[in-house]
Amino acid sequence: MSRFPLSCRRALVLLLAVVPVLAGPTAVAAPSGVGTTLTESRTFEAGAGTETASVSVTSLTPANPTRTGSVTVRGTVTNNGDSPIVDSSIAPRQAVALAGRDDIDGALARDGFDVTQDGGLIRGHGVDVDTVPPGLSRSFTLRVPVSELELGDTGVYQLALSLTGRTENEQWDQVLGVGRTLLPWIADDDDLPDEPGTNLTVLWPLISTTHLNPQTDEGQVPILSDDALLSEISPGGRLYQLVTLGADLPVTWVVDPDLLASVDAMAEEYLVQGADGPIAGRGQEVARNWLLQLQEAVEDREVVALPFADPDLASLAHHGKDVPGSLGQLKDATRMAAPTVETVLGVEPTTDFAWPVEGAIDPEIVSVATSANAGNVITRSDSLRHADGLSHTPSAPRPIGGGITALVADSRLSQLFQADMSRPGNVAQAHQLLLAHTLAIHGQDPELERNILLAPQRMPTSSQVQAMAESLTSLRNDGHWIEFADLTETADAAPDPGAGGQVPAADEYPAELRAQELPVHAFQAMRETRRTLNDFSAILSEPDRVVVPFGSAIQREMSTAWRDRESAAARYRSSVQNQLVQLTEQVSLIPKTRITLSGRSATIPVTVENGLLQDVRGLELRLTSSRRLGLEVSGPQDVSIGGGLSQSVKFEANSRANGKAFLEAQLYTPDGKPYGEAMRFQAQVTSITSTVLMVIGVGLLLVVLAGIRMYTQRKRIAAAERGDDGEAGTTVVDDGPEPAAGPAATTATAATAATAGDGKPAGEPVPTSGADGESRAGTAGAPGDAAAAPDAEPAGQEAAEGLPAGESAADIGGAEAEGAERSEKLDRDGPDRDA
Repeated sequence: MSRFPLSCRRALVLLLAVVPVLAGPTAVAAPSGVGTTLTESRTFEAGAGTETASVSVTSLTPANPTRTGSVTVRGTVTNNGDSPIVDSSIAPRQAVALAGRDDIDGALARDGFDVTQDGGLIRGHGVDVDTVPPGLSRSFTLRVPVSELELGDTGVYQLALSLTGRTENEQWDQVLGVGRTLLPWIADDDDLPDEPGTNLTVLWPLISTTHLNPQTDEGQVPILSDDALLSEISPGGRLYQLVTLGADLPVTWVVDPDLLASVDAMAEEYLVQGADGPIAGRGQEVARNWLLQLQEAVEDREVVALPFADPDLASLAHHGKDVPGSLGQLKDATRMAAPTVETVLGVEPTTDFAWPVEGAIDPEIVSVATSANAGNVITRSDSLRHADGLSHTPSAPRPIGGGITALVADSRLSQLFQADMSRPGNVAQAHQLLLAHTLAIHGQDPELERNILLAPQRMPTSSQVQAMAESLTSLRNDGHWIEFADLTETADAAPDPGAGGQVPAADEYPAELRAQELPVHAFQAMRETRRTLNDFSAILSEPDRVVVPFGSAIQREMSTAWRDRESAAARYRSSVQNQLVQLTEQVSLIPKTRITLSGRSATIPVTVENGLLQDVRGLELRLTSSRRLGLEVSGPQDVSIGGGLSQSVKFEANSRANGKAFLEAQLYTPDGKPYGEAMRFQAQVTSITSTVLMVIGVGLLLVVLAGIRMYTQRKRIAAAERGDDGEAGTTVVDDGPEPAAGPAATTATAATAATAGDGKPAGEPVPTSGADGESRAGTAGAPGDAAAAPDAEPAGQEAAEGLPAGESAADIGGAEAEGAERSEKLDRDGPDRDA
C-alpha cells in the first residue's frame, strides 16, 4: 500500500467521488464502484446483508461534560461478516439534538447510516482499528473536545461513531457500521432551578424464590429445599449485591417478608434437603452477616413490606378469587408482613402498597389488590396510559376511584435494566438512557412539580443490580436536574390534573403475562391443604407448631416466583400437602383383625395411637355397626392422648342375633368432621338360645341347692357331736311294761319317743344310740315320714333330714330298739340317773 496515511487516502477517494459532480457533464466520472459504495452507505439498512460490523459504546465520560472539557468514548467493533475488516478507522460525528423522549428511543433503535441524522464527521479525532477477523472484536477509545461536537442549548444529544474501512472481499472504503449513544448537555447552570421540580422514586426489590420447607425435624430445626439461598446471600451473590450496593443509594426498599424469615432461619441451626435426606446447613455465619448488613442499610430508610411470599395478584384475580378461601389467604399474608419485618430488621414497614407483576392491571386485579386494605397500587405507564394530547410525562400518583391511588411507574425507566447487563454495551446504554430520559422529563416543564416512579424487575440478576447501582450513582452525582424521593412521598404528592387515564379492561391484559399465571386447580389444591391444616390444628395442644410453618407454605404457593414455572409450582404444592398428610397420619386407629363376640353383650376395645411430639385432644371416636338391629354398640367417646402414646377406648356391644357384622371406627374433629381414614373390621356374633339358657339356669339352681343341703347336713352333724360330748350314755325311758322283742318293740319304743318329743307328759326327747355308736334323736312317725309337723322339728324333722347316705329309716329304727333294750338292762343293773 501507499505510504500516505489512511485518512489521506480516504479523503482522496471522497474527492474523486465528488469532483465529477462539481465538474458537470464533461467531467470524468470516478470509478463506478467507488461512487456506488458511498451512495449505498447513505442508505445502509440492517438485515439486508450490508451491515458488516457493529459498533458498541461501552462507556462515555464524563456523564455531564463542560463546555471547555472533552468527552472520552470507549467501545468495541465486532465483525459480523464473513470477510476480515481491513484498513478501517472509527471516528466521532457531530452531535444531533433530540427533541423529546420519543426521539431518544428512536435514535438508539434506528439501524443503518444516514449522514443527515447521524451528523457530520469530526475529523482529526478518529483512530485506526486493527484488522478484525470474522466474529471477533477490537476495542477503541476516542477523546473528543466538547467544542467539536457542536452542542447547542440544554438538552439531550445523539453522539454517533462511524466505522469506515474495507473488507478483503470489497476493496473500497465504505461505512461498515455505526454506533450511537446519548449525551445529556447542560449549556448553562442557570438553566437548572435551585430546587428541581422533578422527583424520582426508585424501588429496590429484595425478593427471592421459595426455599424453606414447611416441615421440620423432631427438634423443630428448619429444613431448606436447597442451598441456592446461601449462594444468593454470599459475597458476589444477587441478594448480597442488592444489600451492599443499595445501602449507599437513594432508594425505597421493597421487601418480601418470606425472604427475611428464610434467612433468619439460616442464622441458627438448619438443615438442607439432600438426595439421601436432610444434611446440616453451613451458612449460619453468612446469614448473620447478611442480616446485619441489611439492618444497617435500612436504618432510617423507608421500607415497604409486600404481603408474605409476594402473592401473585393477577393469578389470584383471574383464577383464584372464586375459589373459597383464596382471598383470605391474601389477607393473612398481608397481616404477617409487618410483624415479620419488624422482628427481623427492627424497623416498622409500610404495607399500604400492592405491586402486580410488571405493573399490569385490570379492574379485577385492582379489586383483589385492594381487598387486603392496600390503598395504593403500583402499575406502569404501558398499562395505565395517560390521556391523549398530554405534552409532558405526568406525575406518578393517579386516582382511579374508590379512594384508590394508582402509582404509575414510567415504563421506559422501569425497563432500562432488563437486558443482559453482563455486556458492557448494554450497561452503558442503560446508563445514558437513564440520564437522558430524566433530563428530557425535566426539560418538558422545568417549573412543574412532578414525581416520577422507577419500578424495575422483581428479581434482577447480579449484573443487573450492578448496572442499576452504577447508573443511579451517576444520576445522583451528575443529574442536578433531579431529586430523589421516598415512595410514600410520591404517593402523597398531588396528582397531575391533566393525566386522566382509565384502568384498562380485562381483555387488554397482556396475553404473555396471562399465560404465566397459576391455574385454577392450583388454588383448589391450596384450599384442600388449608382445609386439612384447619382440621388438624383443631386437635393439637400446641397448634402454632404446625399452623405457622404450613400456613406460610400455603402462602408461598401463591407467590409470583412460580410464574412460568408451573411444573416446579405443582411439585411444591404436592410436597406441602404430602408432608401435612404424613403428620395427620401420626394420629390414627390401630387396625383390628376379625373378632368373635359370645353372648348377648361384650366389650370391644379400639386403640388410638398418637405418634406426634405433642398431645392431641378434642377428638371423638365413634363405632358403628352395619347391623343396627342385630348388633348395637355404645355411643361416641372423647379421646385425648399424650404425645408418643396410645389409648384403648372400650365400647359396649349388645347382640340380638347370630352371624357376621361389620364395624367401622372413625375419629371426628371437634366440629364433627371425619379425621383420618375409617377402620373397618368384622365381628362374628355367637348368641346363646333361650333353651340352652334354661338348661344352664336349672343346672346352676341344682348346684346351689346341693350346696345348701350339704352345708345344712354338716351343720347338724356337728351339732349332734356336741350333744354326745355332754350327755353320753344317758337315756330317758318309760316306766311302763317292757316292750316285746322284735319289730313291735321297736315300734312301741319309737312311739314313746315321739310322745316325749311332742312335749306331752310322757317325758322329754329320748336320745338314742345308732348302730354306728353315734347318738341320734328318735322320731315318732313311720320310718318314711321326712316332712314332720313344725312342732316336731326339733327332733323328728332333723332326724329325718339327717339320714346318712345309704341308710333307711327302718335301719335307724331297729338300731334304736336294740339300744333301748341295752339301756333298760343298764338301768336295772345300775342306779337310776334321773333320781
